[in-house]
Amino acid sequence: MSAIGKTNDVVRHAARGLLMGAADVVPGVSGGTVALLLGIYTRLIDTVRAGAGVVGALLRGNWRDAWDRLRSFDWWFAVPLVAGIVVAVAALASVIDELLVDEPEAMAGLFFGLVAASVVVAWKLVEKPGAGLAVTALAVGGLFFWLLGLQSAPVADQTEIALFGSGLVAVCAMLLPGISGSFILLMLGVYPAAIAAVDDWVWADLAALATGAVLGLALFSNVIGRVLNRWHDPTLAVMVGLLLGSLRVLWPWPAGVGVISRHTEEAIDGTGLGWAPAADLWLPAILALAAASLALVLSHLARSRT
Repeated sequence: MSAIGKTNDVVRHAARGLLMGAADVVPGVSGGTVALLLGIYTRLIDTVRAGAGVVGALLRGNWRDAWDRLRSFDWWFAVPLVAGIVVAVAALASVIDELLVDEPEAMAGLFFGLVAASVVVAWKLVEKPGAGLAVTALAVGGLFFWLLGLQSAPVADQTEIALFGSGLVAVCAMLLPGISGSFILLMLGVYPAAIAAVDDWVWADLAALATGAVLGLALFSNVIGRVLNRWHDPTLAVMVGLLLGSLRVLWPWPAGVGVISRHTEEAIDGTGLGWAPAADLWLPAILALAAASLALVLSHLARSRT
């Protein structure tokens, strides 16, 4: 390939990374769905598995195998893609951090619509839907809804260990169309802390998140593929249930996203269910409908490309 051709590919992959990063920073929109839409999902999965193979060879001390894998690794695809994702996350973090504090109800409404649409998206991925799978999804959703009611308000100062574990779990979501990594962070109660870490460049927190993410990709990329291949529909039914139950965390009133209010300096309970005054009703509702519509359109376009 000519130098001009390689340069064009790098630019295209970086642009794709920007779109994926913009999607992954918002709960409910999956970077995997965007990868499907852009026609690079299979290549993404193959690249992640290849990277996991390099890490595995290094951990086993098999230097020759690691070197061979490194030489055949798809660097021209992976590096610009990851760079685009990082730039998008860094650029959007400050905006979302401000909005989480200043407009918690509106942001909760936006995220609520995205995750509600993700329920539909994930269910459509079930190959043979039936009553048994529907009951499974509803049972998991009901249980998770109840468990989230026991959750206390999000903690402002998350420990590095908590961020490490959250990064390890959340990164797996980027491999699954319809499931967002930032949604997993939100579900675990560390989304505001993660966004603040990126916005304020808290290096210790960023290192903990990144280390967990790299380890999660290395450990679980093959596992996720095998589980989905062997128990595809039951796995998706459980995911649908988790999405359904998680809507409790995103209910806009009172301030379902769960942040530390800049005005009161007190944590807002992210699992309390209430109702809004009329003045606070319309914006979250409109944003929820708009976000759900956008997610469904993206999903439709993604399916039409596969």
